[in-house]
Amino acid sequence: MTPENPEETQPLLGPPGGSAPVSRRVFLAAFAASLGPLSFGFALGYSSPAIPSLRRASPPALRLDDDAASWFGAIVTLGAAAGGVLAGWLVDRAGRKLSLLLCTVPFVVGFVVITAAQDVWMLLGGRLLTGLACGIASLVAPVYISEIAYPAVRGLLGSCVQLMVVTGILLAYLAGWVLEWRWLAILGCVPASFMLLLMCYMPETPRFLLTQHKHQEAMAAMQFLWGSEQSWEEPLVGAEHQGFQLAQLRHPGVYKPFIIGILLMAFQQLSGINAVMFYAETIFEEAKFKDSSVASIIVGIIQVLFTAMAALIMDRAGRRLLLTLSGVVMVFSTSAFGAYFKLTQGGPSNSSHVALLTPISMEPPSASMGLAWLAVGSMCLFIAGFAVGWGPIPWLLMSEIFPLHVKGMATGVCVLTNWFMAFLVTKEFSSVMEVLRPYGAFWLASAFCIFSVLFTLSCVPETKGKTLEQITAHFEGR
Repeated sequence: MTPENPEETQPLLGPPGGSAPVSRRVFLAAFAASLGPLSFGFALGYSSPAIPSLRRASPPALRLDDDAASWFGAIVTLGAAAGGVLAGWLVDRAGRKLSLLLCTVPFVVGFVVITAAQDVWMLLGGRLLTGLACGIASLVAPVYISEIAYPAVRGLLGSCVQLMVVTGILLAYLAGWVLEWRWLAILGCVPASFMLLLMCYMPETPRFLLTQHKHQEAMAAMQFLWGSEQSWEEPLVGAEHQGFQLAQLRHPGVYKPFIIGILLMAFQQLSGINAVMFYAETIFEEAKFKDSSVASIIVGIIQVLFTAMAALIMDRAGRRLLLTLSGVVMVFSTSAFGAYFKLTQGGPSNSSHVALLTPISMEPPSASMGLAWLAVGSMCLFIAGFAVGWGPIPWLLMSEIFPLHVKGMATGVCVLTNWFMAFLVTKEFSSVMEVLRPYGAFWLASAFCIFSVLFTLSCVPETKGKTLEQITAHFEGR
């Protein structure tokens, strides 16, 4: 892409004289779109309470052994990787709104298949379908929200994507406390069904409509979202909307955000967060706590609270500062958690008869209690640190940094990278803990967190307060 393209050099949308929109329906549209990430979070969190229940399933055909349980947790990421590729194609052809509507189908069908499962293969098939929907929602929802939001609230609304994901995970944990796996799957159909109904009344994004030269529809969308198109400059759209071509990778406005987006997604997963959330209860059992389901719920609450805090300060503190702070906190917390496992590696291997926060150890009671609090504190600190930066911001930046004409392909590759790395981390986490011991696995995650901090400081640009077109101009060097 060259700077002469008016589609990228001129602001598509922007308030004259810094005026603010008079309508708040943009928040309603963002909420409707974020119900996709809520379903996505519920699907991720579903495995944690469902696996123990399925291990005890009375029909032998449904009972999960260790290998099947590992696949039950990890296969959703394979589906999501495929969903990300599909969404990258779909979002530029069907549009942002229709893509969100379509992703409700595999969500609902996947949970219905799980509910009606007669054997392990049906369980895995249902998980694969929900994973496909997760991949579509994880790409389209951030793109939709970033394109309907104005700069002053784009950080807030964009961060709500991750807020809804962690809320969905927490809901799965809480519901799994009282519901068995079939009823839990039925509950998983609710957010997607609600999104289907609500999104029918929401508009397509003005930016996408303008790339299709649908000016009247774009003006109507702006009227709905912001209150009055008279308060907004007439968007300028120049050349015909063009798709991605490999030759465009020579241009800094394409390859720079492309590299940054891929590395953001890779570092997010290499921090170990998906392994922590998928196997939260198992990790707490390894840490020698009895009631690990309570511990998982505590972790979920912390994640929701700190993600909400990040959303509220995102447009004031900025993306770079929060990413750096998040990375530093994760370095210390993963190092401390590794130290806990190192100090307790000689003790007995399980804690099924010991209350929460009471570790089994051959050490004096006071030392054991101190180590227990080290484990709990390290885990909570890690979750809090991730939630304020590396949780929401990679998805937010992915939706901000790419020019319109390559957004579908580029975000598709980013989502594919994220979910492929999530699959590797989730599937091989147990193996890594066996080879490196638990303390080695967490110290390895700490090393990746150090690299993420250095990457943020050296490569990631600040996007707060800028229009999407100004961000594109930054990468072009204009």
